[in-house]
Amino acid sequence: MKRYAARRIVSAVLVALGVTVATFLLLHVEPGDPARLVLGQHAPASAVAALRHEWGLDASLPNQFGRFVSSLARGDLGHSYVNQVSATTLIGQRVGVTAALVGAAILFAVLITVPLAAVAAARKDRAPDHVVRALSVTGLGMPAFWFGIVLIEIFALRLHALPVGGWGSGLGRHLQALVLPGLTASFAIVPILVRSLRVGMIEMLDADFVATVRAKGIGELRVLLAHVARNALIPTVTLVLAAGVVLVNLLTDLLAATLDPRIRLG
Repeated sequence: MKRYAARRIVSAVLVALGVTVATFLLLHVEPGDPARLVLGQHAPASAVAALRHEWGLDASLPNQFGRFVSSLARGDLGHSYVNQVSATTLIGQRVGVTAALVGAAILFAVLITVPLAAVAAARKDRAPDHVVRALSVTGLGMPAFWFGIVLIEIFALRLHALPVGGWGSGLGRHLQALVLPGLTASFAIVPILVRSLRVGMIEMLDADFVATVRAKGIGELRVLLAHVARNALIPTVTLVLAAGVVLVNLLTDLLAATLDPRIRLG
């Protein structure tokens, strides 16, 4: 186990190093001069040169990369010249909400996926299975943002049961604010997860341990949820976590566009 953990840690460090190098190079190959964009197209060349020197943009790439890595090691992610605060402060203000949104999306995805997949697997090739598969195919063809608009129209604008946006104050308001975006984010992956988990559960239903569990007189619902679903969830959990990574990457891109004018203007 120690050897495996060491290999995984070394692999993670190498991936982090590769991401750091790639991020640094992408920021430099992207068109546009940050100093010129901040000061404006009509700023004098002397002012642009002074700002480039202040930011260290006139140094060599190895020198800039060294400063970049040194700043990362100290936890210094730079300064947002749009919001006039440090990037660390901006991320700190949003990381809690982002983590809560990812958690809500994963929770809703599991709560929706497991029952639907269990029904489909238990009634394979019968009406419930056909309905679940039809719903999953339909869901694949629907964009998540459209589903989000429908949820807002029904639960926020007509029923006034949930907020349209914002974060609110207090635990209750926070939980209410997570429902609609969490459901919307989960909708993008639930159709895929249902199909994946259904197949896994159908395979598990034929396993020897399931026959043993049934022979002990355990109810079918408990067999499906406590034994079959748990063993079939491994690949599905991997899809869920991957979706969480995708969501975090999307939020990171939006934050990067806020911090770097070149990304937004490009």
